[in-house]
Amino acid sequence: MAQVDFAERTLTLKLVYYGPPLSGKTTNLRMLHEAVDKLNRGRLIALDTRDDRTLFFDLLPIFFRASNFSFRIKVYTVPGQAVHEATRKVVLTGADGVVFVADSSAEAREANRKSWQNLEANLATLGLEKVPVVVQYNKRDLPDAMPLPDVDRFGDLQRAVQEASAKTGQGVNSTFFELVGRAWDSLDRDLKLSERLGISSEVFRAALAEHVGLAPDSIPA
Repeated sequence: MAQVDFAERTLTLKLVYYGPPLSGKTTNLRMLHEAVDKLNRGRLIALDTRDDRTLFFDLLPIFFRASNFSFRIKVYTVPGQAVHEATRKVVLTGADGVVFVADSSAEAREANRKSWQNLEANLATLGLEKVPVVVQYNKRDLPDAMPLPDVDRFGDLQRAVQEASAKTGQGVNSTFFELVGRAWDSLDRDLKLSERLGISSEVFRAALAEHVGLAPDSIPA
């Protein structure tokens, strides 16, 4: 759950990027980090093994102010390998929203499915079943990428998916904003954020956009 202090007018959100090994979780964070205003971002902490797989997690804190309210957004990734199951649970604890980064290749379908099932199980164990989850299909630029109508929508044929090529930055910001908007809306229903803070979802997202290189009118609806 988000950390909210109405007296001090502060809000901290925790967002987690989840998915199978080498699907592009870390690349998403690195591209996002590059887009953030240097004065309003923390140091990107990346712990990688020799084969460039995240061993523990990346931390991307984003700081900004809007309507005299201080926001901090912490963005994490989890390690994809099965051996790091305990670490995934620790990182996922307290999440306000999740991006599931899937690999677009046909060969990765089974790895995507197993990772999705692992995410669902961990969300249930942690009591986070209602946390918003955005699905991103990464590596859309590669020749073996499945056509979008053929990708797995993980039990919901109507599930919307985000397309991305994280190495070029395509779809990185739009995925991030889709998650931020859904996380805000979820918290607003529970905590009445807009009413108590005097900040609408549009104001919140527009203020955030200034720090990640998006013009307010280009924020996804």
